[in-house]
Amino acid sequence: MKFQLHSFGESGHSYKIALALHFAKVDWQQIFIDFFRGEARSETYKNEINAMAEVPVLVHGDKKISQSGAILDYLHGKIGIYFGENEQERSEILRWVLWDNSRLSGSLGPTRFLMNFIPKDKKPIEVISYLQKRNSTALSILESHLSMQNWIAADQFSAADLSCCSYLFYPEDFGFNRKSYPNIDRWLSNIETYENWKHPYDLLERAYPPK
Repeated sequence: MKFQLHSFGESGHSYKIALALHFAKVDWQQIFIDFFRGEARSETYKNEINAMAEVPVLVHGDKKISQSGAILDYLHGKIGIYFGENEQERSEILRWVLWDNSRLSGSLGPTRFLMNFIPKDKKPIEVISYLQKRNSTALSILESHLSMQNWIAADQFSAADLSCCSYLFYPEDFGFNRKSYPNIDRWLSNIETYENWKHPYDLLERAYPPK
């Protein structure tokens, strides 16, 4: 049965799921949501797709699943990959998925949004500076962790990698210099050579056309 992903290309959380579906070679399609023009906040979207007014949302039959970590877990239940083969591996992978959503993507996403997708005269410089300090701390944790292994958790490519990598592939300036983190750079290069990897803007329709 086909999966439908309500999403837009600028969303790193959407990219996590799109990449998971693409790597798994399952039948899926993007349903583009014009997020920046308020489509996700419309009454129709909230009533029919996601009351939280967010993307991504995965639709599979009569199921509608939101929140990227929950979607990755749902995909594991359907296609049997991304969360390891036993409870110990699953717990380790889940720990990093939750860490990413609270500390890495949860901070990188707002930073990128504030630096690139709002008018220059409305950018909250102090907030951006605060977020970049949080980003630096989180990236340093990930850099140190990857000095000891090729993949984030359970010695395998998993939902932990899909979750943590997503925002780091975007081209916009949000304070991340890939070459400043050699272990992260190596890990991202490993993902780029993993089967049929695609850049977020090649995998998902984006709200803003390239400049």
